[in-house]
This record gives sequence, C-alpha cells and structure tokens, in this order.
Amino acid sequence: MLCDTGPLVALVDRDDPHHARCLAALQTLPAQPLLTTWPCLTEAMYLLWRAGGLAAQDELWGYLADGLVVLHIPAATEWERIRTLMQQYHDAPMDLADASLVTAAERCQLRRIFTLDRHFYAYRIDGVDGRPTLGQRGRSRQGETGR
Repeated sequence: MLCDTGPLVALVDRDDPHHARCLAALQTLPAQPLLTTWPCLTEAMYLLWRAGGLAAQDELWGYLADGLVVLHIPAATEWERIRTLMQQYHDAPMDLADASLVTAAERCQLRRIFTLDRHFYAYRIDGVDGRPTLGQRGRSRQGETGR
C-alpha cells in the first residue's frame, strides 16, 4: 500500500486531528509495510519537525528502521513522468509528493493510496479513475500541512 504524507504525520503525531482515524484505517490494511516516496518522506519530516521536533522525526525514522515504512526507489526516468503529471494536473494542483505517489503506483501496479488528501479523487493511475484513496475524504492540502 502506498502512503502519502498526511497519514505518515498523523500516525506519529498523537495531537494530529486525524491520528485516531489513521490508526483505525491502518488496522484494516493488509499486514505489509507502507510504501512511500522520498518527496512524501521529506514533507513528513518537515511537518513532524514543526509538530514535535526531533523526537517526532526520529519516530518516523524508527518506522523505516523497523520496516513498517519502506521507500520506493524511483527508476532513473520517473522524474519525467512526475513532471508530466504535475503539468497535466496543474489546476488541481498536483505537487511533487502527489505526482511521485501516482508515478510509484503506476510503476508498482498499485491502485490504492493511503491518504488524507482529497486531490487523489481527481488523479488517474495509468489513465484509470480508480478512486485510489483511503482515509478521510475532503481534507485539503491546506488542512494537511497547516499552510
């Protein structure tokens, strides 16, 4: 299962308004590591620094060390697809983290993304509208990042 920034932050930050929902959703997912991308990890580390400092960031590092979260290693040409997607969905908008998840989904032939971001209801994976989301519907990027 691919994992977006929002659930990574919510699972670590017990004060996050979506912490309980993400924990509950996690219990319904297959017992396998969550796959995320470098842009999502970077975004999560930034938000966790703001929420809880080094201790919160270190907890997420622990998820990686324990194999609960695994990083998708992109192919050398995935940046081209990421760029194309960001151009295609510029009005959504699609940021680097979202585009990296859609590209990873296409490459790994996955159709579901654990996310809190409502933009994923508009995105297509391999051109197919699969509604590839779990978690709370209707949360905006602004609500996710606090910006």
